[in-house]
Amino acid sequence: MSNNYVGLRRFKRDDPKAAERCIERLIALRKDLAPLRKRKSDASLLLATWNIRDFDSNKFGFGPRLPETFYYIAEIISCFDLVAVQEVARDLSALEKVMAILGREWSYIATDTTEGPSGNAERMAFIYNTEKVWFRKIAGEVVLPQGQLVVSRKKVRAAKDEKKGESAKTSPQFEETRQQFARTPFLVAFQSGWFRFSLCTVHIYYGKESGPELQRRIDEIKRLVTFFADRQDVASKQEKDRFGNVENYVLLGDFNVVSPEHETMKALKSEGFVVPDAIDGKNVRKQGDHFYDQIAVRVKDKRFRVVGGGMLDIYAEVFRDEDQKTYAPFMPKKDPEKDAKFAAKTPEALYRKWRTWQMSDHRPLWIEIATDFADEYLKELAGE
Repeated sequence: MSNNYVGLRRFKRDDPKAAERCIERLIALRKDLAPLRKRKSDASLLLATWNIRDFDSNKFGFGPRLPETFYYIAEIISCFDLVAVQEVARDLSALEKVMAILGREWSYIATDTTEGPSGNAERMAFIYNTEKVWFRKIAGEVVLPQGQLVVSRKKVRAAKDEKKGESAKTSPQFEETRQQFARTPFLVAFQSGWFRFSLCTVHIYYGKESGPELQRRIDEIKRLVTFFADRQDVASKQEKDRFGNVENYVLLGDFNVVSPEHETMKALKSEGFVVPDAIDGKNVRKQGDHFYDQIAVRVKDKRFRVVGGGMLDIYAEVFRDEDQKTYAPFMPKKDPEKDAKFAAKTPEALYRKWRTWQMSDHRPLWIEIATDFADEYLKELAGE
């Protein structure tokens, strides 16, 4: 079902020029997304993950999202049945705007914010179409048991030389600590059609590209997959459904995977987790795309099938390169980035960076899962 575009008529009355641009872009966007929308079926589930950058605190100084942006985001989400969203801000007003545009058949479940500097005051959320997906009334945050905590190494100050009163000039000293995830993974039980599953969305710690902080990232992924493997193989024996199946687990979100060959991906694919072929490796990514976003499954149901997958180009029809002059009045005069190394040096670079705070610096990744097991059920009954 299409969006109800709540508020669009009022938007046109209050700001005709911006609204007309929004409507024109929505028509183009809908045409671009039509092949994906046609995949919607009673027999399958369109499942996606999307890190929507800083949604929507404006703490980085790139300006608030424009009214039209919420319509574009909602248009993309409406193509799916269930979307895991990362980087939702403490203030839920941006998410509520999108939900209003989506319409009454849509709902969401969100976490509280994770405290501490690594948590970045972010929430995670599941947005789902209630006509296609239902919440099985089980939800929780993943808390690691003692003995399975994430290993982290922190640099500590060298002891002072008592004679000179200065820090000794020695190699850096590190202190090993054990802790929970930087951002607590969020697990919710859902069902679509005949397919029952628990969905866990994550935003894995990033840190740095090497050294102890990269090892912490790898360890978070390892601890996560081990947690669910143990749960499925041991604990789920007490939680079988009426057909004797243990719980199916799907992990998705921003894993900050470096590349298909990197230790981060090896960690994700350990303990029996599989990235579906349709989205594995470079199959759905363009040259220069990162591999941060992933979907991995550990499913014991023999009827489970992934029948497709892909990654959307969110700038094909909105905030295009050729729209730079249109949006120049809404952009900051210069890059508010504090580190000169990462600051945009040209107007073109600033525009391409600014638009990621309108849409995102991540593209939605999706798979299509078969959910109609009626034939298998009837054949099983016939053979009794």
